[in-house]
Amino acid sequence: MQNYPNPFNPITYIRFAVKTYGMVKLIIFDVAGREIYVPVNELLKPGIYEVSWDASSLSSGVYFYRFVAEGLT
Repeated sequence: MQNYPNPFNPITYIRFAVKTYGMVKLIIFDVAGREIYVPVNELLKPGIYEVSWDASSLSSGVYFYRFVAEGLT
C-alpha cells in the first residue's frame, strides 16, 4: 500500500498486509541506497499492519522502502 501522507514532513505511515504467517522485513533507504531504518524485521501473523516513521532527524529528500514477505520483494 502507499505510505501517507506522501510527501511527508516529518512523519509518514506505511500500511501493509500479510497473507500468511512468516518473516516480514520493511527497510527504508536514502537515495544513495544506504539503509536508514528497519521498522519491521519479525515473524508476523496474517493481517493488516501500520508502522509510523519519524524522519525529523534526517535531511529533507527522497526515501524508498522495500517490503519483503512471503518470498516476494
